[in-house]
Amino acid sequence: MTAFELSGLILGGAFLAGLLGSLTGLGGGMVIVPLLTIGFGVDLHYAIGASLISVIATSSGAAAAYVKEGYTNIRLGMLLEIATTTGALGGAFLAGVISTSVIAYLFAGMLVFSAYLSARPRVEHISVERSDPWAEPLRLTSTYPTASGLQQYGVTHVPVGFGLMFIAGILSGLLGIGSGALKVLAMDNAMRLPFKVSTTTSNFMIGVTAAASAGVYLRRGYVDPALSFPVMLGVLAGALLGARLLSHIHTRRLRQIFAVVILALAIEMVYKASSGRI
Repeated sequence: MTAFELSGLILGGAFLAGLLGSLTGLGGGMVIVPLLTIGFGVDLHYAIGASLISVIATSSGAAAAYVKEGYTNIRLGMLLEIATTTGALGGAFLAGVISTSVIAYLFAGMLVFSAYLSARPRVEHISVERSDPWAEPLRLTSTYPTASGLQQYGVTHVPVGFGLMFIAGILSGLLGIGSGALKVLAMDNAMRLPFKVSTTTSNFMIGVTAAASAGVYLRRGYVDPALSFPVMLGVLAGALLGARLLSHIHTRRLRQIFAVVILALAIEMVYKASSGRI
């Protein structure tokens, strides 16, 4: 197989990863890293480096649109970025000192967790009456557009959300993912934000988080342009198409299928790691 043909296959796989990640809200990084390591035999560190570049590209492309539409809570996102970027730098440092097998086991655990989140039904949370004592002085409460006009919402459990974001940052830097699933879980369940606000604010944050850890991978030589470029193009194209299709298709069944796929990838990663092939 020539280098051109291999790049084409990686581009196609990255496109599907970006499409599925966008339609299910979990991001393409959850698929692209195991796809590159299991499917194409790419070293795990290089796969993580390429995934981080694609996360930056997709976040930059979609975040501007969500900010313009009024869904993203920018003040909250900037506050939580302190925790996620700090965690991401720590995660990128850990990736250089622990074995690839351990990283593969952690990634498999994250895939199982994401499969659970993908399969469970979503419940909308809107907290208006009670806000965290930190929310008022930091002006974190806000509104978001609905069919009946602007809906006000409060923000609860800010310290808990800040701590969970630090963990999300560590996983992002360590595994090369946006950690969007954990970020949305923290904002949706712990901070009681509306689901659309949680997902769009997470999208606003993941690019900055990935950029923090991508610098460390670049310095270590784990960002290969020949690999990162087709991955970035494929994931970005798939994510943009997914965003266009999202309002026209029924995603519940797709999320359940996606859960089965990433669960299978988790089992394969554990098998490869235990047999010393990662």
